[in-house]
Amino acid sequence: MSGSLVTASPAPRAGETAVAAQSGDYLVFYAQGRQREALRAVEAGGGSARGADARLGYVIARGAGPAFAERVGADPSVVGVTANRRVGSAAALTSAQWATAPEALPILPVAAGTSGDTAASAQVSSKAFTGTAAGEPLAGRQWDMRMIGADARGSYAKARGTKKVLVGIIDTGVDGSHPDIAANFDRARSRNFVVDRPRDPNGKTLDGPCEYKNCKDPADVDDDGHGTHVAGTIGAPINGIGMAGVAPGVGLVNIRAGMDSGFFFLKPVLDALTYAGDAGVDVVNMSFFVDPWTFNCAANPADSRAEQLQQAGIVTGVQRALDYARAHGVTLISALGNESTDLGHPLVDDTSPGYPEGTERKRTIDNSCINVPAESRGVISVSAIGPSKRKAWYSDYGNEQTDLAAPGGDSTDTGTSLKGVAREILGPAPKRALRAQKLIDAAGRPSTSSVVRECHHGSCAYWQYLSGTSMASPHAAGVAAILVARFGKPGKGGLTLAPAKVEKLLYATARHTACPATGSTRYPATEETHLCVGSAAKNGFYGHGIVDAYRAATAKG
Repeated sequence: MSGSLVTASPAPRAGETAVAAQSGDYLVFYAQGRQREALRAVEAGGGSARGADARLGYVIARGAGPAFAERVGADPSVVGVTANRRVGSAAALTSAQWATAPEALPILPVAAGTSGDTAASAQVSSKAFTGTAAGEPLAGRQWDMRMIGADARGSYAKARGTKKVLVGIIDTGVDGSHPDIAANFDRARSRNFVVDRPRDPNGKTLDGPCEYKNCKDPADVDDDGHGTHVAGTIGAPINGIGMAGVAPGVGLVNIRAGMDSGFFFLKPVLDALTYAGDAGVDVVNMSFFVDPWTFNCAANPADSRAEQLQQAGIVTGVQRALDYARAHGVTLISALGNESTDLGHPLVDDTSPGYPEGTERKRTIDNSCINVPAESRGVISVSAIGPSKRKAWYSDYGNEQTDLAAPGGDSTDTGTSLKGVAREILGPAPKRALRAQKLIDAAGRPSTSSVVRECHHGSCAYWQYLSGTSMASPHAAGVAAILVARFGKPGKGGLTLAPAKVEKLLYATARHTACPATGSTRYPATEETHLCVGSAAKNGFYGHGIVDAYRAATAKG
């Protein structure tokens, strides 16, 4: 979610230390085939190896702060050293022991369970309503689906997807009990790769109280709401409740890598991506950037050597995980970002590092600094547009970086008859997240127009308007799922389609959209002007075009 959800006034955040100030765990990334040298470098630097993953080429090491990172990073076998929060404990091994020990740590399953608000008034049985393609109760609020032809008159009549196609939501979690999620939620394959932290090392509230044993939420919980909204846009079922997603027949897999506080740190992201590849997931949606750096610069002179090594580790580690997932059949979709920045010509990053709170500083940057994963190789990155198809004011852009555009909402878009929050994107919301955010009162009544309540037979559920490139990319993920369902071949227990083929089809079925006639867009609300460069076939605002579910549902392969 970091950097991908637009709010009126972002709250200060706290999370992992940008570079640990004391002893802690580090991910030491080594050059191909040089694990043993990296292990020796860890020992020589005064640290100890505690785990490893040969798939992505890193060692988990315990060492004493930035000085340790700099010593290890000086070894030619090492390409990055990134601080990592310690999640468990493991015995230290010498390099000689690690030479014969298993290198890949197992991916441990999360115990199955139910979650969410268990009060009868908060539950709606998805089996109680059959629904039809004639339109869901909240379909009238879904300008975004009508724009891309995902509705009763469009793609729903042609192709809705199938549960043989799995879409992974790498996010803050998914409320698997929500009635507009439950029918398509794959609980057995869902995983949670983070542990809640009630407070940060400075004693400030981070994730809030622990609700479950060992502070690890079950794999069907979303205390933030962001991931549930994303999941609904992708695949909310047609069931007579609420709304429907782009691909209302697909399987939804929660692959949680984000904390309740909205932070996405490196190790959980690596675990989520490798799991997606191993579990047979077809498409993943990534509406986040990897914390704590908005832009990762390998050699920015404003950064310390330890900070440079940390950013190099993030770039290297995530790229390796993306490559692994893609090689295992996963199509990678990412939100482009909400910094209102031309990513081809970035000038300033004043939001990094995002942790600890108050450590942000202004850095002069250039195009060698990248947002991860949006600017990583093999990723399809999506910009956001409003209801008039104008590029959203907050959306990042860039001729090299923008691959596709999709509805993300824009409350400042006056080129439409819609008013206020109706210009944003509606999606499912967990009741207890809304309660925690004080968006509903004690009786369950919405306290803001951004929340919609729908009740059936005395049971109520909730949907919420949000905007951001986080809301745009799941539209593309849903269209990708339709393409896999139509053209995929049997494999891994379901259907599979090479990511390169999915990408080609996505671009071919998108609707080319030219830059504004003036070549730029002026945003009176922010007093900014964004320049669009490129042709109708490929430009910095819309990439290859606006995704189109109907064209994907009817195209010939």
